[in-house]
Amino acid sequence: MLLDDGLELLSEADCRSLLASGSIGRVGVTVGALPVILPVNYAYVDGGIVFRTAEGTKLRAAVDRAVIAFEVDHYDEDLRDGWSVLAVGRAVEVDGEGEREAYRALGLAPWADGTRTHYVRMEPEMLTGRRIVGE
Repeated sequence: MLLDDGLELLSEADCRSLLASGSIGRVGVTVGALPVILPVNYAYVDGGIVFRTAEGTKLRAAVDRAVIAFEVDHYDEDLRDGWSVLAVGRAVEVDGEGEREAYRALGLAPWADGTRTHYVRMEPEMLTGRRIVGE
């Protein structure tokens, strides 16, 4: 077990497994040279992170093929343990009808009400994670 200042460093396989176990994460994008972090419901499909969105910040990042960050975590306050996974990669809008149909079949709900008909996919190019182990 590798430790970094008391935190267990997770392997890439552990990070992928934890990504697959979650459903709510946060997308980090840059708007006007400033960081913006937005919650999303997501699915981890074939090694990529997929979420629905509407016109706006996240879709612009995908259309521009911008580098984004994605974070998912879990923490148990009673046990004082948890984990965090960070993925960084290029966002792309899913524009193939077959791929969009496959994502629709997942039943992936958007984070908030409203029409969110666009799908964004990010293939992690960097994947890191840490675990806090309670006492």
